[in-house]
Amino acid sequence: MNVRAIFIDMDGTLLKASNSISRRNIEAIHRLINQGVKVFLATGRHYEVTAPYHKEIGLRTPMICLNGAAIHDAETGRVMQMKTVQLNEERFHHLTAESPCNVMVHTANGLYVKEINEEIDYWTKVGQIPPLYIGDLRKANYHDVLKYSVRTGAPSLELSAMFKKEADVIDWNDGFEIVAPNVSKWSAIKSLLTEFRMSPKEVVAIGDGPNDIEMLRHAGTGVAMGNASEKIKATADFVTEHHENDGLAEFIERYLLKSSKSYAI
Repeated sequence: MNVRAIFIDMDGTLLKASNSISRRNIEAIHRLINQGVKVFLATGRHYEVTAPYHKEIGLRTPMICLNGAAIHDAETGRVMQMKTVQLNEERFHHLTAESPCNVMVHTANGLYVKEINEEIDYWTKVGQIPPLYIGDLRKANYHDVLKYSVRTGAPSLELSAMFKKEADVIDWNDGFEIVAPNVSKWSAIKSLLTEFRMSPKEVVAIGDGPNDIEMLRHAGTGVAMGNASEKIKATADFVTEHHENDGLAEFIERYLLKSSKSYAI
């Protein structure tokens, strides 16, 4: 199979639980680039906590951030494409205020949060930019929302279902995320495929989460990580090793590198 591009999820795929990239993963990516394959990051993270890893690997391709709500230029960080989500804010904050949860609002200008936690502390350390606002979000003056994150600590299907008429909702084991209708990593990938004049059949997508389902399903080759749930694995063409065991590199080495033993895809 002629693979011209690979789109890689970050958390649970490229990164270990320590938020580090293994040397094996980096070397496999570099060997792939040397073969002429374009390597992209496609993540739920915002730009500031994506760019340092993009730079560490040495990529020069656009970054898909916030589950496809934004695409950023590799060199300048400029937003190449942005899709905002419109919610009934009063209703959203009323419903989330009734549940014990943290709320994070990712906007074109920065991050607004209800409470600080370890995740946000990590984002601030890596991205070098703290939240623009911390506290009662009903009092915050924000606009151009790209993604809402609601962290409840458990699946919250009843609560998340209340927003599915307004937007696309991604359910996680610890809460849910909200983006504009028809926004996904795959929708962003399609925009880049048009720009780079590639076919979906020439693309590999690899990930582990519910925000990866669309790209695993529609890419020419979808690869689920060994740490993914059975639901995610069922959407993929291949299942590779756990992210702690360099499942990304394992797939690249086994199936994509021309110098390795070739397997039919």
